[in-house]
Amino acid sequence: MKRTLLPTTGAVALITGLLLAAPADAQQAVEQITAGPQAAQQDMRAAAPTAPKGAHELLTAQNSILLLIDHQPQMAFGVQSHDRALILNNTVGLAKGAKVFGVPTILTTVAARSFSGPIFPEIQAVFPDQRPFDRTSMNTWDDQHIRDAVKAAGRPKLIIAGLWTEVCVAMPAIEALKAGYEIYAVSDASGGTSREAHDQAMARMVQAGVVPVTWQQVVLEWQRDWAATGTYDAVMDIVKTHFGAYGVGVEYAYTMVHGAPPTKFPEYVVPAAASHK
Repeated sequence: MKRTLLPTTGAVALITGLLLAAPADAQQAVEQITAGPQAAQQDMRAAAPTAPKGAHELLTAQNSILLLIDHQPQMAFGVQSHDRALILNNTVGLAKGAKVFGVPTILTTVAARSFSGPIFPEIQAVFPDQRPFDRTSMNTWDDQHIRDAVKAAGRPKLIIAGLWTEVCVAMPAIEALKAGYEIYAVSDASGGTSREAHDQAMARMVQAGVVPVTWQQVVLEWQRDWAATGTYDAVMDIVKTHFGAYGVGVEYAYTMVHGAPPTKFPEYVVPAAASHK
């Protein structure tokens, strides 16, 4: 069917005629003409995603719990989404940040003795007296001991990182969300068996209401203000050790701009068996 467009002057004349002829009918006609754009705007607002619970609040040392899942050798072997050394660096930096700010941290492994191996020793060294909860289930939230530990912390915001993103992070994140916790998934302290697997897992969690974050974002959100001198030096130590190029820049600024002495790192001691006598 052929459509004929009414010229602008014709449209104006039509509306004017309606207004002159019958006020009630004219008002109805105008409402019909303007209803289209208004309805479209309402539909767009209705379709827009709503922010998950707690998303408009910053992470603090008082409202956070950290859950590190399955950072183990066998799990790392399968990671292809990120550089595995970078994941280790990021996770250790995150763990150190949690310790600096006194954020309750739960460590867990899967089949540590029979298949996956112990938690990375660099992470264990941050919490030397803490024994990871070892599980059989791929889903950490299935473990009553871990659910009890999370509950005992009494914090609303549960920050999760682990290997693999698509299994060991996504499963407990979605179920803990359903249990009423506000979940934050640390993307760059986690890793999947492919980039697609990691990205789709993050997308699935975001659709469910999980907030995606990075490890530096978490630590700096805990610090928030550089005038917070109680944690400043410790955070700067994490920055210089784990923030890569930015840490190098901080070291440069300290020494070249402010005249501070270079950071003194622990002396490397050659193991006795390898020493040359």
